[in-house]
Amino acid sequence: MEDFYDSFRLNLKFYREKMGYSQSELAIQANSSNGMIGNIESGKAKPSFDNILKIAAALKIHPADLFLRNASTTVSNTKNLLKTKLLPEIESFIEKEL
Repeated sequence: MEDFYDSFRLNLKFYREKMGYSQSELAIQANSSNGMIGNIESGKAKPSFDNILKIAAALKIHPADLFLRNASTTVSNTKNLLKTKLLPEIESFIEKEL
């Protein structure tokens, strides 16, 4: 389970820096206590579910991206691929075979 916390805190820092936020600025944007972001990033604190949602909203990302970087993009790309490539093939197969 520690791997999830490590991934979370590293991804939190990655997206925070990508947005150009300091820890204090992210805390303000996420309506969190001043030291909470620093404590999460250093592994001294574990965020609640509500804090995860607030942090993700402040970073303008899907909460899943905090656990697996670009998770929401990967899911979106997979859905797009299924709709554009696989669905037409299934429809073609149905027309030919049924």
